[in-house]
Amino acid sequence: MKLAITGGAGFIGSHLAKEIIKQDHTLVIIDNLYRGNLQNLVPLKDYEFQKIDIRDFGDLRDVLKNVDGIFHEAALTDVQESFTKKDEYADVNIRGTENVFKIAKEFELKVVYASSSSVYGNPKKIPITENSERAPINPYGNTKLEDEILAEKYSRDGVSIIGLRYFNVYGRGQTGSYAGVITKFINQLKERKPPIIFGNGSQIRDFIFVEDVARANISAMNSKVSSGFFNIGTGIITSIQQLANTMIELSGLELKPQYEKPLDGDVQESQADTRFAKETLGWEYEIGLKDGLARFFPQKP
Repeated sequence: MKLAITGGAGFIGSHLAKEIIKQDHTLVIIDNLYRGNLQNLVPLKDYEFQKIDIRDFGDLRDVLKNVDGIFHEAALTDVQESFTKKDEYADVNIRGTENVFKIAKEFELKVVYASSSSVYGNPKKIPITENSERAPINPYGNTKLEDEILAEKYSRDGVSIIGLRYFNVYGRGQTGSYAGVITKFINQLKERKPPIIFGNGSQIRDFIFVEDVARANISAMNSKVSSGFFNIGTGIITSIQQLANTMIELSGLELKPQYEKPLDGDVQESQADTRFAKETLGWEYEIGLKDGLARFFPQKP
């Protein structure tokens, strides 16, 4: 198959590209390099690269008309930034995504795209099922909800669209907007500084390793499922306090976290119910948090 990834030079997209190439598919990577980085693609071989912004419908159509399926990863993803750049986030995340869906409809292509657990906002109970209320609490989450409404609309028109609701994705090459707390903690520990926790550290998260996310995308594309939304997480909760302590332990440093006031739009509790993905897509996570985090730190003799 010839497959395309929008945002393929980004954090998740580049890991997904690696998985696709391993399976001997022909690959087209699309990225405007605004947040993506060609350095992420250095380890890869045998792919075509197109520098295109997903808002440029004509250029995007010219490339996607020749593929068999689309992984749509391109988006702006920083929650805090979304408060100050609402229009830009809407333009990229909503208009750009609809361009992908329009092209998929025209050429009868299957789309697997990056939704987000942010569509749930602060859930009334956890773990969160796919049928839980969607009530985002920040502009980024609002754009992802609008994308889901578009996905439902185009699915009713016969387009095959699967949305994967990523929980807190982390791994090598991540930027601050993906599981941003892990990126920040790593940077602080590399400078031998204590991790800074915003709030009291009781916030709970479901951290999912990027390689597991890449496999989830492949499973969704290969499945006979034509449409729907799936939680992509581990189902295991970790508090920010626990995360900080684990990362300090792995670093081998004698430090204690520091605390600052909470951030706006920060979700208090997030935990995926992943049974639907396991039962329907045959996917489940493989790499636990401590094993994943250990890859960031030098191995002790």
